[in-house]
Amino acid sequence: MLVIRGASKTFGSGEDGSPPVKALEEVSLEIRTGEFVSIIGPSGCGKSTLLRIIGGLVPSHEGEIKIGTERIRGPHRHVAMVFQEESTFPWRTTLGNVAFGLEMRGVSKEERERKALKMIRLVGLSGFEGRYPSELSGGMKQRVAIARALVLEPKILLMDEPFGALDEQTRIILGEELLRIQDELGQTILFVTHNIHEAVQLSDRVVVMTARPGKTKAIFSISLPRPRDPSMIASEEFARLVGEIWSTLREESLKAFQEREGKAFQ
Repeated sequence: MLVIRGASKTFGSGEDGSPPVKALEEVSLEIRTGEFVSIIGPSGCGKSTLLRIIGGLVPSHEGEIKIGTERIRGPHRHVAMVFQEESTFPWRTTLGNVAFGLEMRGVSKEERERKALKMIRLVGLSGFEGRYPSELSGGMKQRVAIARALVLEPKILLMDEPFGALDEQTRIILGEELLRIQDELGQTILFVTHNIHEAVQLSDRVVVMTARPGKTKAIFSISLPRPRDPSMIASEEFARLVGEIWSTLREESLKAFQEREGKAFQ
């Protein structure tokens, strides 16, 4: 479904006197249709940059991104993205927010409202169609953002720490809901997170990246059975996977931490 070959990105030309920053270096990855893959790594390792490259939002990168045999050179109709940051339009209701992308594509009002209402039901927001974002909790607003992406029927859903600003209980519940939705729609999902437990809970594979410049350090296959039962979090296998991923990630996290601390005292 998704092929990443040698993705690299350097920010800054050095012309203003500041050194260029290499965010990503030669990242290659293949993601199968219907697969849920999480990317985890230290802060600043280029996880979000990689997602934005795939989403066609970062120009002038090296390497290539393909959906099947088609090379991505900008925003693509089969790719949708959900961000961590608040992204709902405060002047639009839940229905208006979810239908927005369809409206931009010129879909008739009747058709876009029908599709938006179906997606609102799917993410568990029935009864809140007429509410504005100020009347919704953080978790509900993220459900709106997910519905707004899914209503466009993308083949690939990119999620950049979508639950990062939420409390732990809400994260777990929304994670379970996301798996239910993926099972129903068959979406291919690439998910960026800092949370190892979340990555293991949701994923078929977890990609661990190095400190900047971000490279692929290790890929873990998550063999936990699906559908993922909530009791799985208390299992020995879940704990073993979390421990192995942390052991691999810890060295890179220390490198990133020491670099930040060193710069702070320069």
